[in-house]
Formats: sequence, structure tokens, C-alpha cells
Amino acid sequence: MQLPGFYMRAFQKSDRPEFQKIDRTDFQRSIEFKSLSESCCGLVVSTLARVRQSVVRWTLAVVLLLAAQAQAVTVNNLYSANVALQGSGLEALSASYGAGLREVLVRVAGSRGVLEREGVDGVLGTAESMLTSYQILNAGAESRVQMSFGAVAVTQALASIQAPVWGANRPLTLAWVALEENGRRALITDIGPLDGASADFRSGLEIASRARGLPLVLPVAGAAGNRELLSDIWGQFVSRVRSASNDVGRDVMALVRVSRSGDQWRAGWVMDGFSSDSPGEQAVNADSPAALAQALIDRWTELYVSRYGASGGEAGKQPTVDLVLQGVTKLADYAKITQALALINAVENVVPVEVKGSELTMRLTFSGELDQLRDHITLDSRLVSQPAAAGPSEEQALQALYPVLIYRWQPSPVPAVVR
Repeated sequence: MQLPGFYMRAFQKSDRPEFQKIDRTDFQRSIEFKSLSESCCGLVVSTLARVRQSVVRWTLAVVLLLAAQAQAVTVNNLYSANVALQGSGLEALSASYGAGLREVLVRVAGSRGVLEREGVDGVLGTAESMLTSYQILNAGAESRVQMSFGAVAVTQALASIQAPVWGANRPLTLAWVALEENGRRALITDIGPLDGASADFRSGLEIASRARGLPLVLPVAGAAGNRELLSDIWGQFVSRVRSASNDVGRDVMALVRVSRSGDQWRAGWVMDGFSSDSPGEQAVNADSPAALAQALIDRWTELYVSRYGASGGEAGKQPTVDLVLQGVTKLADYAKITQALALINAVENVVPVEVKGSELTMRLTFSGELDQLRDHITLDSRLVSQPAAAGPSEEQALQALYPVLIYRWQPSPVPAVVR
């Protein structure tokens, strides 16, 4: 829901060169507070609510048609790596930074091909300058390095070599996998006993999806005994399996059948909720179940990044992030919030994007690293950080480069409880 025009004019720093120095009197005048009474405020809110209800009804209809609620996931540790420390001294430590950055580049670009791009060696050579933290962990005879890189630094590094960038808000994939071995079929579930190729394939899926930052969910163990469902998965009857998945939140549902022919393993799949350039079944092959799972996840991440990833040119622009503020109920709240954000040196521009009830979404253009912006926002006690979430799986959310920041607006301090 777009805000009225006078809000848009009020919040754009570009329209006011002295944005950070603006005083309350000028601010109120700029957003026409003098011409708005509390009753007018109520009229604006009620009008927005009526329009929003229409949008909600339309959205609900679409959701019902898709038979599933979108569950996009904000991936944590997207810019972190944990690698073995080979040797001792500064040279070994520097080499570990490069190894960690290689993992992060693949995860954020969505393809192993990023390591073959021209200029990637130069990027890897600057790994240490992109670090935000690191720690050497000693576990017995092996030492490892846990490290995190700056989200903005990684994004701009990928943009410098014209590589795509896949943000932290990613689609949740429900994978129904039927594996056939020695004439018998088994359903790959999230937990429960599996053996042989089924166990190897499940383990491979877990390792690969974690390494590539792909949110993945498998059906519960209770579904394993449903032979009719297993046949529907093998036959790739999407509508039937969709009906059995109504209570499972996801963005995409994949029906996968895994089989073996001689020394080769094959995984063929169709997707529901995601359209690609190749309709019908797609497939990958490998020489073992674990390698097949890796190939499958690799291919899925490439498909997703082709749709949701930003191009190098787009990712190279000055970073923006969406800030969701809960508990915003008055026009006075808008004024105070904007003034608070104006005092943050790293914030270059503030634009209101959407109102949903008492939630206000604002888009911040900022400089520096995202973690530094978080730290600055947290210094204002009226802005209380809330658990991260991607929100609804809209195209815009899935194409965002950085996680949504969520705060609760608390204009008055909460009094301490005396016991």
C-alpha cells in the first residue's frame, strides 16, 4: 500500500539537503501537520485500511489458488564460514580467509561458476579487508577459523565482477522425494530410520542445502507409510501431492524421483509454485546418492538465482534495506521516527513504502555495513529490535539483497518493575 503523496515528500532526504539538521518545527511544516487534525489522521488510516482490505481479499484468493501459504525464510549466517586452519602463522590464517570467502561467494552468487569469473582472484585477495569478525577454534588436533564477512562488502565485490547476487530472503522448498533401489521405493523424510542409498541421499541434501543457503523442508516421518502418496510422487501427480501438502508452509513444492541405472544415479523433478524456462521434468545425474543430492541442490539454487538474483549492475548501487516498524499509530510517530533516523550518519535517505495497520515499512539508503546500521538504530531505546523474518513471499521481498530489519516503536520507556 503506497502512502499518500505528502508522506512521500516529507520522508525523502533528497528533497531536503539539510535533512539531518532539520528541527521539529520545520519538519512538521514540511509534512503539513498544521493542516492535519487528529480526525483527519483517523480518516487517512481508515481509508488505508479499506484499500488494504481489498488487497488482502485479492491476495487471499491467490493464496487459496496456490493452496499454500508463502513461507520465505531469512537465511542466517549467509556471510559466515567455518574452515580448517592449515598450518600456523599469518600465511595460514590469510589462506583460511580466502577459503572462507570462496564458500560465501558461492552461497551469495548462487552458483559455483562465480569462482571461474574473471577478476575473482582479485576479490579473494582482499578477503581480510572484508572481514567483520573471526575466531580461531581449537578442537583437539584440528584448528578451525570461524569468520564473518560484511554483507555490503560481499555484494559489492560480486558486483565488481558482474556476478549475480542472491539476497538473504529465500524461498522455502518442500521436497517430496521418492527413491527406488533394488525394486523398492522409499520416501525421504525429515527424520526416521533410513538405510543405504536413502540415508546417503538425505544426508547429502542436508549438507548441500546448508552449504548453499537453500531453505529446505522434507515431509514428516509419518508420511512414509502412505503407499498411495509414494506412487503419486513417483508419477509426479502434482495436484494430488499438493492436496496432501496443504498444512505445510512453503513457497515451492518439488516432486523428485530418484533411480539408478548401472553406475549412474538420476534425479528427475517437477516444481509447483516456480516456473522455469524448461517446463516438464528436469533431471541431474551423478555417480552416487550423495553426489546426486549435491547436484540437485546446485541446480535448484541456479534456478532460483536466475529469477530472484540481482544483476551485478543493480547490486553495485548504494545499498538499501527495508525497515519494518511495529506499533506506529499516530502521525506524531512518523515525525519522531523520521527524526530519529535522520540523526544516524549512515542513513542517506528514508522513503516510506507501505502501511499495514500499525506497521510502517520504510526503505533506507545507507552507507557502510548493515551490522553497523543495526548498531546505530539500536542506540535509540525507542526502537526495540524484533526477531528477523522475511515476511510474505512477494517477488519484491525475495529479490531484496539484505534481510528485512524489524523493530517495535516504543515512544515511552517501559517502567521498571519493582518487586
